[in-house]
Amino acid sequence: MLRASDEPPAGRAARMTALHADHARAVLRLLLLLTRDQRQTAEDLLQETMLRAWRHLDAVPTEPDAARRWLLTVARRLVIDGVRLRRGRPTEVHLVDMTWVPAGDDTTGAALASHAIRRALGRLSPAQRALLSEVYLVGRSPKEVAGRLGVPVGTVKSRTHHALRALRTGLEAA
Repeated sequence: MLRASDEPPAGRAARMTALHADHARAVLRLLLLLTRDQRQTAEDLLQETMLRAWRHLDAVPTEPDAARRWLLTVARRLVIDGVRLRRGRPTEVHLVDMTWVPAGDDTTGAALASHAIRRALGRLSPAQRALLSEVYLVGRSPKEVAGRLGVPVGTVKSRTHHALRALRTGLEAA
């Protein structure tokens, strides 16, 4: 029987590509759930999960369901490790001023912030609103959005950048 470490590099690469293609979406969904929809953090953790799978390809089961369980376990443990690490570190300083965001019990502040966001979104074109909704609310990747719209990925990224800039400008005006 051939172990993964005895496989030629091309076979290892093909196996890793198949693992990613078959399971990355499910792992990302779990990570989004565990990180409370912090997409950037979830994507970073997905990348670390796949990196660990690559490093320990011998340990990843060959049966698809078992491989998925292995990847989900690694991802969950990475989230737990991240939480433990943050508990032991001082609070990070954020570069973005979030003081305008109301506290959970500030209903007036929440209403004002909600109104400001609605007004800023209302100033965007329908295409910009739809694009931001696809990327940030639905959670589709730029590649998926590009496929849906029939445009290059770079165009989606550029339009997303411009839509976010317009939204920021609308929020500053509000």
